[in-house]
Amino acid sequence: MRETQQSTNWDRALEKLGGFRLRVCFSDGSEGVHDFTPLVNELGPMLEPLRDEVYFARVFLEFGAPTWPNGFDIAPEWLRREMEKAGELTRVAAE
Repeated sequence: MRETQQSTNWDRALEKLGGFRLRVCFSDGSEGVHDFTPLVNELGPMLEPLRDEVYFARVFLEFGAPTWPNGFDIAPEWLRREMEKAGELTRVAAE
């Protein structure tokens, strides 16, 4: 399932790939797949519900940030840096 959002923020689309993986598309045309398993396994009450794959799949974009129903969100700038460091981003041609 692909969700899109027009925004001046970094993230413009998410695609749920199963498990804790998401394809993230940024407004500059770059995209990639990120595995959030290490993040959801960290300690904390906001992350606990995300360990359930069904709940994790309830992610949506709010103001360009991946967000879950419990209010947990991920800063697009942080996500982009993490994906760049991991070599997960590629540039896609304009549609």
